[in-house]
Amino acid sequence: MKSITIALMIGIFAVAGFAQKKDDKGMPLFWIREDGKYGYIDKAGKVVIAPQYENTMGFNEGLAATKKDGKYGYIDTKGKWVIKPQFDFTYKFSDGLAMVRIGKQYAWIDKTGKTVIQPRDYDEVAQGFSEGRLAVKKDGKWGYIDKAGRTVAETKFKKASTFNGGVAQVETDDGMHHWINAEGKIIWSQKPGEKKAGSGSHSSH
Repeated sequence: MKSITIALMIGIFAVAGFAQKKDDKGMPLFWIREDGKYGYIDKAGKVVIAPQYENTMGFNEGLAATKKDGKYGYIDTKGKWVIKPQFDFTYKFSDGLAMVRIGKQYAWIDKTGKTVIQPRDYDEVAQGFSEGRLAVKKDGKWGYIDKAGRTVAETKFKKASTFNGGVAQVETDDGMHHWINAEGKIIWSQKPGEKKAGSGSHSSH
Protein backbone atom coordinates (compact mmCIF):
# COMPACT_ATOMS: atom_id res chain seq x y z
CA MET A 1 0.00 0.00 0.00
CA LYS A 2 1.38 3.35 -0.95
CA SER A 3 2.33 5.61 1.88
CA ILE A 4 0.54 8.90 2.37
CA THR A 5 2.46 11.94 3.45
CA ILE A 6 0.85 14.32 5.93
CA ALA A 7 2.49 17.70 6.36
CA LEU A 8 1.90 20.68 8.64
CA MET A 9 2.11 24.34 7.73
CA ILE A 10 5.45 25.89 8.64
CA GLY A 11 4.92 29.35 7.15
CA ILE A 12 2.10 31.58 6.02
CA PHE A 13 3.29 31.37 2.43
CA ALA A 14 3.82 27.60 2.36
CA VAL A 15 3.47 26.27 -1.17
CA ALA A 16 1.49 23.19 -0.21
CA GLY A 17 -1.32 23.67 2.32
CA PHE A 18 -2.57 24.28 5.80
CA ALA A 19 -4.28 21.94 8.26
CA GLN A 20 -7.77 23.03 9.17
CA LYS A 21 -8.11 24.91 12.44
CA LYS A 22 -9.78 23.04 15.26
CA ASP A 23 -12.42 25.75 15.68
CA ASP A 24 -13.63 25.43 12.07
CA LYS A 25 -17.17 24.19 11.68
CA GLY A 26 -17.62 20.52 10.90
CA MET A 27 -15.19 17.63 11.01
CA PRO A 28 -11.50 18.60 11.01
CA LEU A 29 -9.79 17.54 7.79
CA PHE A 30 -6.08 17.33 7.05
CA TRP A 31 -4.47 17.50 3.65
CA ILE A 32 -2.49 14.58 2.27
CA ARG A 33 -0.38 14.03 -0.81
CA GLU A 34 -0.18 10.87 -2.89
CA ASP A 35 1.41 10.48 -6.32
CA GLY A 36 1.79 14.25 -6.52
CA LYS A 37 -1.91 14.95 -5.90
CA TYR A 38 -3.59 16.43 -2.84
CA GLY A 39 -6.68 15.25 -0.96
CA TYR A 40 -7.96 15.10 2.62
CA ILE A 41 -8.31 12.63 5.48
CA ASP A 42 -10.21 12.88 8.74
CA LYS A 43 -8.69 12.45 12.20
CA ALA A 44 -9.22 8.67 11.98
CA GLY A 45 -7.06 8.50 8.87
CA LYS A 46 -9.98 7.83 6.54
CA VAL A 47 -9.71 9.38 3.09
CA VAL A 48 -12.61 11.83 2.82
CA ILE A 49 -11.54 13.61 -0.36
CA ALA A 50 -9.46 11.47 -2.72
CA PRO A 51 -6.13 12.96 -3.86
CA GLN A 52 -6.90 14.75 -7.12
CA TYR A 53 -5.77 18.37 -6.77
CA GLU A 54 -2.56 20.09 -7.82
CA ASN A 55 -2.36 22.08 -4.58
CA THR A 56 -4.48 23.01 -1.58
CA MET A 57 -4.22 25.50 1.27
CA GLY A 58 -6.18 23.63 3.95
CA PHE A 59 -9.63 24.39 5.32
CA ASN A 60 -10.49 27.63 7.06
CA GLU A 61 -14.01 28.91 7.71
CA GLY A 62 -15.35 25.80 5.98
CA LEU A 63 -13.62 26.23 2.62
CA ALA A 64 -10.20 25.33 1.25
CA ALA A 65 -8.32 27.19 -1.48
CA THR A 66 -7.48 24.46 -4.00
CA LYS A 67 -5.76 24.26 -7.40
CA LYS A 68 -7.06 22.36 -10.41
CA ASP A 69 -5.95 22.61 -14.05
CA GLY A 70 -3.62 25.49 -13.21
CA LYS A 71 -6.19 27.69 -11.48
CA TYR A 72 -7.35 28.15 -7.87
CA GLY A 73 -10.87 27.99 -6.47
CA TYR A 74 -12.49 26.81 -3.23
CA ILE A 75 -13.91 23.43 -2.22
CA ASP A 76 -16.13 22.43 0.71
CA THR A 77 -15.46 19.53 3.10
CA LYS A 78 -17.01 17.09 0.63
CA GLY A 79 -14.67 18.13 -2.17
CA LYS A 80 -17.38 20.02 -4.06
CA TRP A 81 -16.39 23.21 -5.83
CA VAL A 82 -18.14 26.12 -4.14
CA ILE A 83 -16.11 28.67 -6.11
CA LYS A 84 -14.83 27.24 -9.38
CA PRO A 85 -11.10 27.41 -10.24
CA GLN A 86 -10.48 30.74 -11.95
CA PHE A 87 -7.75 32.57 -10.01
CA ASP A 88 -3.98 32.66 -10.38
CA PHE A 89 -3.50 32.38 -6.62
CA THR A 90 -5.56 32.55 -3.45
CA TYR A 91 -5.31 32.81 0.33
CA LYS A 92 -7.54 31.22 2.93
CA PHE A 93 -10.78 32.81 4.12
CA SER A 94 -10.47 35.09 7.13
CA ASP A 95 -13.19 37.33 8.57
CA GLY A 96 -15.45 36.04 5.76
CA LEU A 97 -13.22 37.28 2.92
CA ALA A 98 -10.38 35.77 0.93
CA MET A 99 -7.69 37.33 -1.22
CA VAL A 100 -7.54 36.17 -4.83
CA ARG A 101 -4.91 37.16 -7.35
CA ILE A 102 -5.78 37.85 -10.95
CA GLY A 103 -2.58 38.37 -12.88
CA LYS A 104 -0.57 40.76 -10.71
CA GLN A 105 -3.61 42.38 -9.09
CA TYR A 106 -5.22 41.54 -5.76
CA ALA A 107 -8.96 41.34 -5.10
CA TRP A 108 -11.13 39.99 -2.27
CA ILE A 109 -14.17 37.76 -2.53
CA ASP A 110 -16.86 36.50 -0.16
CA LYS A 111 -17.92 32.85 0.23
CA THR A 112 -20.31 33.06 -2.70
CA GLY A 113 -17.46 34.11 -4.99
CA LYS A 114 -18.70 37.70 -5.24
CA THR A 115 -15.95 40.28 -5.56
CA VAL A 116 -16.20 42.59 -2.54
CA ILE A 117 -13.00 44.55 -3.17
CA GLN A 118 -12.22 45.06 -6.84
CA PRO A 119 -8.77 44.19 -8.27
CA ARG A 120 -6.06 46.64 -7.34
CA ASP A 121 -2.30 46.95 -7.43
CA TYR A 122 -0.26 46.26 -4.30
CA ASP A 123 3.33 45.16 -3.79
CA GLU A 124 2.22 42.64 -1.19
CA VAL A 125 -0.70 41.92 1.14
CA ALA A 126 -1.10 40.17 4.47
CA GLN A 127 -2.61 36.70 4.39
CA GLY A 128 -6.02 37.59 5.79
CA PHE A 129 -8.20 40.14 7.54
CA SER A 130 -8.07 40.35 11.31
CA GLU A 131 -10.65 42.37 13.23
CA GLY A 132 -11.78 43.88 9.94
CA ARG A 133 -8.35 45.23 9.02
CA LEU A 134 -5.71 44.06 6.54
CA ALA A 135 -2.12 45.19 6.06
CA VAL A 136 -1.26 46.09 2.46
CA LYS A 137 2.03 47.21 0.90
CA LYS A 138 2.28 49.87 -1.80
CA ASP A 139 5.43 51.50 -3.16
CA GLY A 140 7.47 49.76 -0.48
CA LYS A 141 5.38 50.96 2.48
CA TRP A 142 2.67 49.29 4.58
CA GLY A 143 -0.77 50.55 5.53
CA TYR A 144 -4.23 49.13 6.25
CA ILE A 145 -7.58 48.76 4.52
CA ASP A 146 -10.97 47.73 5.87
CA LYS A 147 -13.33 45.05 4.50
CA ALA A 148 -14.89 47.55 2.10
CA GLY A 149 -11.47 48.33 0.64
CA ARG A 150 -11.27 51.77 2.25
CA THR A 151 -7.90 53.00 3.46
CA VAL A 152 -7.83 53.28 7.26
CA ALA A 153 -4.07 53.90 7.56
CA GLU A 154 -1.97 55.33 4.73
CA THR A 155 0.83 53.19 3.30
CA LYS A 156 3.68 54.90 5.14
CA PHE A 157 5.05 52.30 7.54
CA LYS A 158 8.22 50.23 7.23
CA LYS A 159 6.56 47.30 9.00
CA ALA A 160 2.99 46.48 10.02
CA SER A 161 1.58 43.72 12.21
CA THR A 162 -1.83 42.05 12.47
CA PHE A 163 -4.57 43.74 14.48
CA ASN A 164 -5.20 42.11 17.83
CA GLY A 165 -7.40 43.51 20.57
CA GLY A 166 -8.19 46.60 18.53
CA VAL A 167 -4.58 47.70 17.96
CA ALA A 168 -1.62 46.88 15.72
CA GLN A 169 2.08 47.61 15.98
CA VAL A 170 3.85 49.45 13.16
CA GLU A 171 7.36 50.74 12.58
CA THR A 172 8.44 53.90 10.77
CA ASP A 173 11.69 54.60 8.91
CA ASP A 174 13.19 56.38 11.91
CA GLY A 175 13.04 53.14 13.91
CA MET A 176 10.12 54.25 16.04
CA HIS A 177 7.59 51.60 17.02
CA HIS A 178 4.00 52.74 17.30
CA TRP A 179 0.66 51.28 18.35
CA ILE A 180 -2.25 52.36 16.14
CA ASN A 181 -5.99 51.87 16.65
CA ALA A 182 -8.56 50.60 14.14
CA GLU A 183 -8.91 54.11 12.69
CA GLY A 184 -5.18 54.30 12.01
CA LYS A 185 -4.50 56.79 14.80
CA ILE A 186 -1.21 56.44 16.70
CA ILE A 187 -2.00 55.88 20.38
CA TRP A 188 1.54 55.17 21.63
CA SER A 189 5.08 55.65 20.34
CA GLN A 190 8.21 53.84 21.49
CA LYS A 191 11.59 55.60 21.24
CA PRO A 192 14.34 53.93 19.18
CA GLY A 193 16.65 51.82 21.33
CA GLU A 194 13.98 51.07 23.93
CA LYS A 195 12.82 47.49 24.37
CA LYS A 196 10.55 46.60 21.47
CA ALA A 197 6.88 47.05 22.32
CA GLY A 198 4.67 44.01 22.62
CA SER A 199 1.91 42.43 24.68
CA GLY A 200 4.51 40.64 26.79
CA SER A 201 6.86 43.61 27.22
CA HIS A 202 7.13 45.60 30.44
CA SER A 203 6.73 49.36 30.35
CA SER A 204 6.90 51.84 33.18
CA HIS A 205 4.66 54.31 31.35
